[in-house]
Amino acid sequence: MSCKHVDSPDLRPPGPNQSVYREDCTECFDSIDDLTGLDVCLYCFNGGCTGERKHAALHYATKNHPLALNIRRTRKVIVRDEPPQKMSRLAIAAETEADRYNYETTVRCYECDVENVDKSAGKLPAMIESVMKANTFSRQEEVKAWEQEFTTCEHILTLQQEPAKQIQSQDLGHCSLCDLQENLWLCLQCGNLGCGRAQFGGLRGHSHALEHKTGTGHAVAVKLGSITPDGTADVYCYQCDEERLDDDLGRHLAHWGIILAERQKTEKSLTEMNVEENLRWEFSMTDEAGQELKKLFGQGFTGLKNLGNSCYMASTLQCLFALPQFQTRYALPPSEMPTVEEPASDLETQLRKLADGLYSGRYSHSDADITSSDNSADVAYQKGLAPAMLKHLIGRGHSEFSTMRQQDAFEFLLHVFKLITRSKHIAPLQDPTQSFRFVMEQRLQCLNCKKVRYRSDEQDNISIPVPIRRIPQQSAELQGDGDKKVDEYQSVTLKECLDSFTGEERVELTCSACGSKDGFSKRSLFKTFPEVLAVNARRFVLINWVPTKVDVPVVVGDEPFLLDDYKSPGHQPSEELLPDDESDNKPVFSANQEALLQLEGMGFPRNRCEKALHATGNTDADTAMEWLFAHMEDPDIDAPLDLGGAQAASGAVDPDKIEMLGAMGFGPPQARKALKETGGDVERAVEWLFSHPDDQGEFEDDTAAASESAPKDTPGSSELPAKFQLQSIICHKGASIHAGHYVAFIRKSIPGEDTPAWVLYNDEKVVKALDIEEMKKFAYVYFFQRI
Repeated sequence: MSCKHVDSPDLRPPGPNQSVYREDCTECFDSIDDLTGLDVCLYCFNGGCTGERKHAALHYATKNHPLALNIRRTRKVIVRDEPPQKMSRLAIAAETEADRYNYETTVRCYECDVENVDKSAGKLPAMIESVMKANTFSRQEEVKAWEQEFTTCEHILTLQQEPAKQIQSQDLGHCSLCDLQENLWLCLQCGNLGCGRAQFGGLRGHSHALEHKTGTGHAVAVKLGSITPDGTADVYCYQCDEERLDDDLGRHLAHWGIILAERQKTEKSLTEMNVEENLRWEFSMTDEAGQELKKLFGQGFTGLKNLGNSCYMASTLQCLFALPQFQTRYALPPSEMPTVEEPASDLETQLRKLADGLYSGRYSHSDADITSSDNSADVAYQKGLAPAMLKHLIGRGHSEFSTMRQQDAFEFLLHVFKLITRSKHIAPLQDPTQSFRFVMEQRLQCLNCKKVRYRSDEQDNISIPVPIRRIPQQSAELQGDGDKKVDEYQSVTLKECLDSFTGEERVELTCSACGSKDGFSKRSLFKTFPEVLAVNARRFVLINWVPTKVDVPVVVGDEPFLLDDYKSPGHQPSEELLPDDESDNKPVFSANQEALLQLEGMGFPRNRCEKALHATGNTDADTAMEWLFAHMEDPDIDAPLDLGGAQAASGAVDPDKIEMLGAMGFGPPQARKALKETGGDVERAVEWLFSHPDDQGEFEDDTAAASESAPKDTPGSSELPAKFQLQSIICHKGASIHAGHYVAFIRKSIPGEDTPAWVLYNDEKVVKALDIEEMKKFAYVYFFQRI
């Protein structure tokens, strides 16, 4: 049927960098796989569902964009009745989208109320083709994340082009040494066409472009099929053997008669192919007992698809959205979802979309298209949700979370807290991260005059030290296998870790009341307790200055336990407070005299010796000497030791630096103390923190907090008993936080079972866990719910 909008001047194909949302709805997880398909707006390329929630119709009502392309995808049924072909050589046959799915498209006009607009009319053929060929939003973001910051090189800067000749432009011609008409590379120096290397995924190539370089020495080539009108393309320097950037690409191509404005991208770029290859990697389910794990489906048992090294995000979000505070905040009825103009760019919308996806149960069902890890299994795994839009918003502007690299789940948790806290929470909706907040109180007491001072600090997590006690190894002769045995460690209890975290320690300070230099005792305890206590087990230690994970078993039970013993009693009437003297806050450092004399005896200036001892904990000459050799080139190595000056005296530390150290897993008190001890130098502060793993840090003064003009409620509750129970854990397998795999275990009620059980969320795979005692011992983040 005809429609008056088919020639609208507003109909323009999507550009190379424009997002096309043709996989799932921007406001829910309904997708092109649903019976009614997905409507992609032909003006702004928003994706809207067409089922019961009708977000496509809502988009038209909001933006007044009448034309939409409805896309419906169905799985192909392939019947193989011929015998398998004899394999004559090793080959990779990659299954493509066209091999797996059928696509049906129709154009509808909401304004004209036409359900099946003639697809051959006006601008529609070009629009439909461009939408179907364009990278989806998720793929486009993956490509951006994987793209390197390409630079030019001397071979491009000094390129001398030979006399011009006409190159077949859009038809591409064929390789000069074979008949291939794809994967062709144009030598920018002489205009030769040569095929590239064979690529994973079935792209053919005989490396004739490389052969051309070997024979002629011509180094720089451009992939013809990757050239866009915007001037982007794959440029490769065979001499450097790396992708490069050619700032004069338009001029270099025009020399061979190729005009950028006339080009159309016809092949995937190298980056796009790398993304596809990476996404083929899947983590398999493992069960040491060899038993079949019961697959779970329905409300609250929805998995999250791995978007490429995104297991850190999936495991963290599963633990958060399992909490009633997050469900109450974001799992709202569709009728209560506010209308926004750009839902894909709105964090609130995407968090609500995720909550609906995880807890509506609409998307948690066995997917016949998913092949089970056990071919004999009757039930396949679920497909899983792909929160690509949320991942993009959370990572936007962040140097690490915007990439496709594996990240630290605990650091991600803190980053999500920060974003949610900054969002608007209109009453009666409340910030769900407030349920994590509480106050720690630090008590300082002079060892001579016994006067005390109390300081407090608001936190949303604790990072507990894990005591490391190695189990002695047998000698290599007794091992018998000739291999180096992996270190093993004695198990510790959660109580030991908490005792260490809240234990009393001695600090070297000069008392402002009595002038004694005997030092102070310091202890940090809970002033209030949160509803949910997030605990990071510090399993990483510095080995040769490299953070390395140590697998110390931490015994954590399922039964409820009390934290009453860790509550601060507060200021007692019998205690005399230290005077509020400004000089009391000024850091004082007294160097270890024995170590100082040894360093001076080696020829180091006294100032450098004091600085080295201060930076390394004032322990011994050897450690300080290592620091000195590592910092000989520091521009301030000969400057007087700065303990913070006026900034430290006022108790002020740059909050951005505290946040930077917080992203590395250090709490505000430890970060504040480290920055004061190192004059605000973040790099030195990290070294100080690793050198002082048991130091509880420096807390904010209550008097400073009380002086704030705006009244502020104290987070958490001081009521006793403070009874907590383990609710969920994030587990990590691997030697580094930037490698390996994260999964989540969550305690939940399973329909048909009398008692709550542990459920394993391994990306899109959701199963009932059989025995998680070993996993609990090696968890990276624990979530305890107050009961």
